[in-house]
Amino acid sequence: MLVDYVFIILGAFIQAIAMRLFLIPSKMVSGGISGTAQIIQAYANWPIGLMTFLGNFPLFLIGWRYLGGTRFALRTAAAIVFFAVFTDGLVYFLPANGIADDIVLDALYGGVILGIGLGLVYRGGGTSGGTDILGRILNHRRGITISHAYLLTDSLIVLASGFAFGWNRALYGLVVIYVSGITAERVSEGNNLFRMAMVITNHTEEVSKQICAVLERGVTILPGTGAWTGQPRQVLYCVLSRSETNILKRIVSEIDPKAFMVIGQAYDALGEGFRPLVRNDS
Repeated sequence: MLVDYVFIILGAFIQAIAMRLFLIPSKMVSGGISGTAQIIQAYANWPIGLMTFLGNFPLFLIGWRYLGGTRFALRTAAAIVFFAVFTDGLVYFLPANGIADDIVLDALYGGVILGIGLGLVYRGGGTSGGTDILGRILNHRRGITISHAYLLTDSLIVLASGFAFGWNRALYGLVVIYVSGITAERVSEGNNLFRMAMVITNHTEEVSKQICAVLERGVTILPGTGAWTGQPRQVLYCVLSRSETNILKRIVSEIDPKAFMVIGQAYDALGEGFRPLVRNDS
């Protein structure tokens, strides 16, 4: 979809801003191929964007194999190319020394802005290349969250930057990748605003009708059996937003104060009443 490429290009631009305004001036490495390019530049003074572009080919091929073939390749190639162009191009428009002279501010703002860019690229269905590809593979194949996968794949590169820029900056680099990983997860996957509720009540029909009427949410009635009594019971299952949980509690308590209810956090919600399940990924 066209909107995917809008997310990817915008995300690449925001990442480049984070690099040029906060991370490169403060000599903090955020991991990945771009971080490796920063370390090399300390000794060879080659363009960071160009080195990032050239260094992405091996991992790009791995990602093509494990993260979706042509669809992945097109989106990730766009992210890599635009990030390289923006990173080397913005050097002519942004102050070389950045906008802050405080390493803590550089780490926090650089991490958040970098994470926003990463999250937009992820939302567009691609990655920013480099070790982000390995992070996404861990996320897809092993169920590791993006923030943890990002931390695992980039920590060694950030620590290696200590030899080039000093250990003080290397330790702040770990803060950058942690903050950017959390931010990327929030941007790409949302704020986990959904809740799933299971209700066991002797007034199944009344409760389900009120949920449908008041909350306008669908309810599924599941068959169950009480382990203690051996008697068949009906279980109501529904998904709702976090803000609707108090309304659900009130509905159930007014109808059946003796009901049993469990409310848990849902990772995502797709389908009628929530985000569309089917999308065009061409």
